Parts: sequence; C-alpha cells; structure tokens
Amino acid sequence: MRFFRILTLSAAALCLGAQTPSNAPPKPPATATPAAPTVTGPDGVTLPIPVIPQAPVLPPDRVVFQVGDIKLTSGQVGQILDAYPENQRIYANGPGRAQFIDNVVRVLLLSQEGRLRKLDQTEAYKNQIMYTSATVLAARADEDFRSRFHPDEPSLRAYYEAHKSEYLQFHVYHILIRGMGPAPLPPGQKGLTDAEALAKTLEIRQKLLQGADFGDLARAESYDTGSKSKGGDLGLLKHGQSVPTFEDAAFALPVGELSQPVKTIYGYHLIKVTEIKPTRTYEELRPEFEKTLENEASRKFLADLKAKTKIYVDPDYSVVPKPADTPKP
Repeated sequence: MRFFRILTLSAAALCLGAQTPSNAPPKPPATATPAAPTVTGPDGVTLPIPVIPQAPVLPPDRVVFQVGDIKLTSGQVGQILDAYPENQRIYANGPGRAQFIDNVVRVLLLSQEGRLRKLDQTEAYKNQIMYTSATVLAARADEDFRSRFHPDEPSLRAYYEAHKSEYLQFHVYHILIRGMGPAPLPPGQKGLTDAEALAKTLEIRQKLLQGADFGDLARAESYDTGSKSKGGDLGLLKHGQSVPTFEDAAFALPVGELSQPVKTIYGYHLIKVTEIKPTRTYEELRPEFEKTLENEASRKFLADLKAKTKIYVDPDYSVVPKPADTPKP
C-alpha cells in the first residue's frame, strides 16, 4: 500500500515555494510518538505500530532534499509537516518515512516539469495556489490566536462549576415495572396497561416508604432481567449511558432518596442513588477545560471577524442541486 499517494495541497504549495530558506525560525521534524500502538493513515487504514523509533534530529539549516534547483532544509521539512494532521505527521516521521521521501521527490520533480511546460502560468494553477496559500495562512492565523490565548484560573474554575455534573458518576438502583413497551417481556411475565403499570409502581413505592427492602422488592418485582438478580443494581452510571428521562431523574436525586415513578419507553421506574463521585479530579480535567475554552475563544474570534467584514455569497451558488431523476429503463 502506498501511504502518501499525493501530498496535501498545503504541503505541496510549501514544497514548490521552498527554493530559499523560510524567514520563519526553522525547526527539526517532529519526533512525537503516538499514545496508542496504532496509527490511521489518510486512506483510513489502521496500521499496528508497536514501537516507533525517533527520527534523527538534524540541524535545521541542513539540506535534506535537493531535486534539480529546489532545495529543502530539515527545518523547512519540519514546517511542511506541521501542516499535516497529527496521525500523518507521526507516520511520516516513523514507519512511513521512506514513502514520504519518495513522494516529496516525486512532487518536486513534477513541479519542475510543470514549470518547464509553463503550467504555472495557467489560470487554474494561479487560482489553486491562491486558495492553497490562503488555507495555510488561515491555519497560521488561527494557530497564532490560540497561542496567545491563556484562560486564567477563575475562568477554568467557573467552567468546571458550570459543567461539574457532566463529570460525575452515580451508583444507581432501580425497579422497573413494564407496560406495553417495545422490548419482549421476560418469561412468565405479562405486559400491563399504562394505568396498571403505574398503579403497581405506586404500590411498590409505598412498601419501600414503609420500610421494605429495595433489593428484595427489585428481585421479586422488577421486569429488568439484567439488574433484578442484583437487587436492582445498575452500577455506576455517567451522563449519556441511559435514556434521557431516566438519567435526568436519577442525576437529580439526593443520595438515599427514593424517586417518584419515572416513565420511559420501557415502563415505570423507581430509582434510588446510593453514591455520587467524580469521574476525574479538577486537576485531571484542567487540560481538557483549557482546550475547550480555547476552542470557544477561537470560534468567537472568527464570529467577530465575520461580523465586521463584508461577506457576500451568491444565493444561486448556495442552492444545493437536487439529484437528477434516475432514467427509467
């Protein structure tokens, strides 16, 4: 499999313009190793990488490519690779190094041939280079904005407090009384009408309030075959692991309190939460919060630019064409 069939437009444009060293401070190729033992290439193939040896660190002004009149230094190649997605950059600096080298040589050879044929003077080339350059510059502008953005501790704490519930896990027990739900009934049990299911749920709730054991009633009465043998124990649940109605009710319950009947597509539930604890500490979540606030700030920065810039898109160009009618045989 040939991993790099072509360089990305951004990287190719940088290659073509790299006959003289860049004014930007050069840096050596990235040498990061992936967190996972596999890496996915741009064609969607995931390759096992048990160990990725580090690429040699060369002086940034050392010429590592010369193809005809075009020379590329180690620093320039590092800056070109910075335009790649992380997984491709890791691959190019590791097991894909030979393919990357072959493709750079191919691009530089064909680019020189294109100049000899005066293809760089065509309207199509000029338009593509214009937009490719704009794409690279846009990425640099966003990167520059992000590098200057540093959320302070009060902002991070405020974000944590506003979203704290998303990072909690709840030890949940429930008893389910089935109505005429979509799932098949357990053997030996019959479906109840909605009114019958609610009445039975209220009856069980009253027994619990009078001191009956939750686990005993769950084993005797619950229609949930997965938890009834465990006394209704669903284990630790986080946000997104249950249907919204059930989750909203469970996560709003104080520890030890019994819920009112909660209706879902499965029937009526009686819910009890015995423990609430964080999934991760604030310090563990802090880098994630920094990235989230950075992304929000970047989106706001772009929205502010849009608000003060004249933008026009032809309404006819915005129309999405409908698929052509399939001709009848």
